[in-house]
Amino acid sequence: MNVLLLALGGGIGAIARYLVGLAMMKRYLDPPFPVAMLVVNLIGSFGLGAFFGGYFQEIPLGAYEDPLFLTVGIGFFGAFTTYSTFSVEASMLLKAKQWRKLSLYIGFSIIGSILFFLLGFSMLVAFTS
Repeated sequence: MNVLLLALGGGIGAIARYLVGLAMMKRYLDPPFPVAMLVVNLIGSFGLGAFFGGYFQEIPLGAYEDPLFLTVGIGFFGAFTTYSTFSVEASMLLKAKQWRKLSLYIGFSIIGSILFFLLGFSMLVAFTS
């Protein structure tokens, strides 16, 4: 059953990532750095934080057996966000020696994702308390 929950959440998350990525690429035809995956990863980090804050009110260590966490946390948000695409895009900027774009992309992606997770988490903990 757990594998089915992961597949369901992951399938929906992958489709959502694709659609949001397409929308961002259409909106920003010549972005200063890979905006589409940055936005996807920031939205996903915020959403996962909000999920943790609203559902658990903490960041639990042993949530891997919880069916909703498997579906939403690991399945949906795991497939929605994409560290592998981030790595490819960062490598492309590195290869092109676009140091400023690379630095901005890495900084916004890593620091932004952590801050967005904490923001989503804090907002939902405060909202549900």
